[in-house]
Amino acid sequence: MEEAVFYDTLRSGLWTAVMISMPILTVALVTGLIVGLFQALTSIQEMTLTFVPKLLAIVIVFWVSMDFMSRSLVSFFTGGIIPIMAEI
Repeated sequence: MEEAVFYDTLRSGLWTAVMISMPILTVALVTGLIVGLFQALTSIQEMTLTFVPKLLAIVIVFWVSMDFMSRSLVSFFTGGIIPIMAEI
């Protein structure tokens, strides 16, 4: 395998990983900011208050975006990894 093919496949895999993780990370960030703002406004410093809403939001977004994630991974493997493996 040539270096250019290896680095191009690596770049494509990293970009796919970023695109797949973006919905979950965005929702975790927004939920964390909202809960942090709520805690600052009400002076409630409960540890479970930050954990439970984030976990619930992440699970919901994961469930909603599972189709997008699986299609992206299948597209990456069928368009990038499998043809390279067939050449070897």
